Amino acid sequence: MRIGELSRRTGVSPRLLRYYEQQGLLVADRDASGYRRYGAGAVETVRRIRELLAAGLNTGDIGEVLPCAHGGPGLVSCDVTLRVLEGQLARLDAEMAELRRRREALTRIALRA
Repeated sequence: MRIGELSRRTGVSPRLLRYYEQQGLLVADRDASGYRRYGAGAVETVRRIRELLAAGLNTGDIGEVLPCAHGGPGLVSCDVTLRVLEGQLARLDAEMAELRRRREALTRIALRA
């Protein structure tokens, strides 16, 4: 399918699809006229990319775990997936702790106002 068709089927702009391709997340062949042609699995790949972006992973991390993302929802357990997801969870835990600290500081300030 061409990029316009993939865009319509996924709701993702052609510009963003080209970006995913530049990042190595999506693969397109070129036809004789130079147009991008995506295989049947491209729709699911784009959906998986969007799911992982929504979960907070960056495109570099997605590039690492995407090979483990096949055969339905979720990710196949592999060393890369576990490393990346554990790193993301640790980062979120640290961010949440910092937000709690900042909230407590604001609460103390507000009580004195």
